[in-house]
Amino acid sequence: MNFQRVFEIINEMQQAGVVERYAIGGAVGATFYLEPVATLDVDVFIAFSSAGLLIDPTPVFDWLKSRGGTMEGEYIILEQTPVQILVAGTPLVEEALREAVVDEVEGIPVRVFTAEHLAAITLEVGRAKDKARLLQFIEEGSLDAPIFEAILDRHGLLGRWETFQRQFLE
Repeated sequence: MNFQRVFEIINEMQQAGVVERYAIGGAVGATFYLEPVATLDVDVFIAFSSAGLLIDPTPVFDWLKSRGGTMEGEYIILEQTPVQILVAGTPLVEEALREAVVDEVEGIPVRVFTAEHLAAITLEVGRAKDKARLLQFIEEGSLDAPIFEAILDRHGLLGRWETFQRQFLE
């Protein structure tokens, strides 16, 4: 997988105005804060510059295809790397996209969700692998607790957090 080239292409897409902004989430996003884990794809969350009730992702995929991308199921393959393009579909993910930070990978700027937003999203999704990732964030001390808990409070996740703490931290 060639993450660096994928990040370059995604940056070019934003600079071309195809999307308003993007941020890396999921397992690849978590690797900016945690030990790398095996993953099959790169999750790229996007915001469109056009306002409206219906969102047509066709221009995004057409632009990526013009840069050598090919479709395989739910993925577009860029530089032999499966990339999943996801529209921010919940208020939490929309906030994570707005508040994403810029990091670097071998000199390439990359917008990535904050550790606190990634952890909150794992709690919201709640799959077994998400719970394991949340434990990693906690064990590695990657979270700013007041920021994390404020995010959870804003998005109605404090009850899930309390349940998680009882199940895994007590």
